[in-house]
Amino acid sequence: MQYKPLIMGILNVTPDSFSDGGQYCVQAEALAHAQRMVLEGADIIDIGGESTRPGSDPVSEGEQLARVIPVIQALRCHLPSNLLLSIDTTRSAVAEAAIVAGANVVNDVSAGTDDPRMFSVAARAGVPLVLMHMQGRPKNMQDNPGYRDVVEEVLTFLVERAEAAKDSGIRPENIIIDPGIGFGKRKEDNLRLIADLRRFVATGYKVLLGASRKKFMGAICGETRPVELMGATIATTVLGVSAGVSMFRVHDVKPNRQAADVTAAVLRT
Repeated sequence: MQYKPLIMGILNVTPDSFSDGGQYCVQAEALAHAQRMVLEGADIIDIGGESTRPGSDPVSEGEQLARVIPVIQALRCHLPSNLLLSIDTTRSAVAEAAIVAGANVVNDVSAGTDDPRMFSVAARAGVPLVLMHMQGRPKNMQDNPGYRDVVEEVLTFLVERAEAAKDSGIRPENIIIDPGIGFGKRKEDNLRLIADLRRFVATGYKVLLGASRKKFMGAICGETRPVELMGATIATTVLGVSAGVSMFRVHDVKPNRQAADVTAAVLRT
């Protein structure tokens, strides 16, 4: 079977996300943006109702539900039936309601540590679950992150969480691990994780890379505007495909779709 990298388009229905906060809070705008991303080649739309940018505060379950459920229902009605919809949340009640509304992937940046019930919800529904590494919490994760060996520590955490997910009844093929680029990491940590993506792929679990528009790339490129980091993001997608990463969570779908497809085609020759 040929390797086809999957592109996960980001749909933040939040007022305060780091790059696109407030742009898609109105349901019609969210639907239009999702439709654009599908036309540009997105395989998955990831809907989030809580910002996890550095310094952000938690959002209640009720507020998350009010933001994401109507959007998921609208997307399920208007987008292709085989399109995957992902709910980006750390709360099991939000994930459960989102699955009922039509979501069929759960993306948990806490890897099930915020809400132990998350594993049972995903297992019962039989949906894929993304487990991400984060040092600290969004409110404080960039205050003073540090590691002795960032790759080893992140890898150990993710394998432990994957084993716990399996023990809860989640099938191994439904477990996706994410090293958490930008989540409690310094620039050098992010670069090291991207350089060693093959070690994550070697676990046998699917790997998600979410480097889109991240600040550490701006520090390298001399660019402070996240929206201007499309080229930098494409570079990480090419590196990820070369390492065997399965899925890429991005803001700019079309250029990353092209980069992923061309890189995969080169690797097949």
